[in-house]
Amino acid sequence: MKCTNKRLKCKAAAILLVTAMISTGCGSTKYDMAYQLNSDVSSYQLLSTTTNSETLEPFAADLCVANKDVKAAGVDLSEVGAAALFDLKNLDTLYAKNVNVQVNPASLTKVMTALVAMKYGSADQMLTASENVLITEPGAQLCGVKPGDQMTLDQALHILLIFSANDVAVMIAEGISGSVEEFVSLMNSEAVELGATNCNFTNPNGLTEEGHYMTAYDLYLIFQEALQYDLFNQIIQMNSYSTVYTDRNGAEISLEVKNTNQYFKGTYSMPSNVTIIGGKTGTTNAAGHCLMLLSRSSDGTPYVSIIMKDTSGENLYTDMTNLLGIIK
Repeated sequence: MKCTNKRLKCKAAAILLVTAMISTGCGSTKYDMAYQLNSDVSSYQLLSTTTNSETLEPFAADLCVANKDVKAAGVDLSEVGAAALFDLKNLDTLYAKNVNVQVNPASLTKVMTALVAMKYGSADQMLTASENVLITEPGAQLCGVKPGDQMTLDQALHILLIFSANDVAVMIAEGISGSVEEFVSLMNSEAVELGATNCNFTNPNGLTEEGHYMTAYDLYLIFQEALQYDLFNQIIQMNSYSTVYTDRNGAEISLEVKNTNQYFKGTYSMPSNVTIIGGKTGTTNAAGHCLMLLSRSSDGTPYVSIIMKDTSGENLYTDMTNLLGIIK
């Protein structure tokens, strides 16, 4: 399924608007058009129009579109909550299952956290941990920062994306916006601007919380935007990261973290015809096992693959390998 070949411009609020320019003596006329899956007229259905000399610019000029399930021969992801495979070069949706269903995203949330931080912060910006980094949820991934600890945004983003540290996500949110609540508001407004209108954030780390959800397609839109940043591309390709930050008294604290991606750890083998560049993992009891990847085929074509709500870590990587096997 191919994306459209023109561009629709996003507007604020819960809908996105499309502008139609009409060649008349009265100038231009605007037509509002909802970007919603179930709308009778939306950028999902609209490809082009020439009625009355109108020219419409659909939203997905440079994006893949998935408004229904797309199957692939030999791929059985029946145990997966949602999945997708997008060809970024040819703008094709090669596989899609429940891509517009709202599910818990776990730490895939942190891609949006990183995107907002990169847009509104600077790499050398100094962050200071508050009492809110002391997360007590059982099983939460933590790097162990304490109130008063300091590190740069660059350091924090590396720890966030490589190690998926939930405490550092809070540190980033408060450092960028002053509070988690303000940062989350920014996450939601930025998502709307990207056309990711079927998601809602209540925290910056993806820990289970009522009202916190995303769709696989929204994740694709957000990931696609994050890939425009060199720092993000650099970080997601790293197997490990070592750094030194300071505590509240100025004493140095050394930290080394390993990437949570099991392909990078060598636990699971990459498909022979695909090179996995990087991505993001996510796991909670509510979200199941999740993985989003940027990969390249042997001819250099880039792909984004997403699996959400798988039943186990082993099944997640088996299913992702099968999904990437679609690539020829």
